[in-house]
Amino acid sequence: MSKILHITASINGEESVSRQLSTKLVSELAKRDGAYIVERDLSANDLPFIDSGRFAANLAPYAERSPEQHELAAIADTLIGELQDADTIVLGVPIYNFAVPATVKAWADLVARAGTTFKYTPEGPVGLLQGKRAYIAVASGGVKTDSEADFMTPWLKFFLGFLGITDVSVVAADALMAGDADAIIAEAHEKAAALAA
Repeated sequence: MSKILHITASINGEESVSRQLSTKLVSELAKRDGAYIVERDLSANDLPFIDSGRFAANLAPYAERSPEQHELAAIADTLIGELQDADTIVLGVPIYNFAVPATVKAWADLVARAGTTFKYTPEGPVGLLQGKRAYIAVASGGVKTDSEADFMTPWLKFFLGFLGITDVSVVAADALMAGDADAIIAEAHEKAAALAA
């Protein structure tokens, strides 16, 4: 059975437009593939920001870690394991102040581990999570996706590609405060269903 990793990041809980849109995608994909779903809610604010100790622990070979390093690296090990095990990754992410929420950046800093999720070569970095598909469900109040003010979508696509996940599709309910929000959301849900078909 295939596995879907569903990552959400909005502070608005079940009322979140990005969460509802990504949930729609996950539901349609699971219905199609009979997939097992793993949920990861980054808005719970339980992810630590990277610091020098955690950075060193994340890079230390597993067998060479001190007990303290094992403790520091445990959350990154878990997050990386979720990515490695997933066939499909669905991210429900709002645009906050033109970019990703801080919790998404914290997640990215934890899962980007040299030698595990990517490696350096003479030709440049190579992602080690190849062969996976990703979907990004975006919501924003005022920013139009792929406009010059959208620093989130291209960054997130680039980051996934850096890890080797290059098959990435985006569906957006964007600029909700600048138009008919209900119509924009309904259209985004239709696009999500078509994308997953």
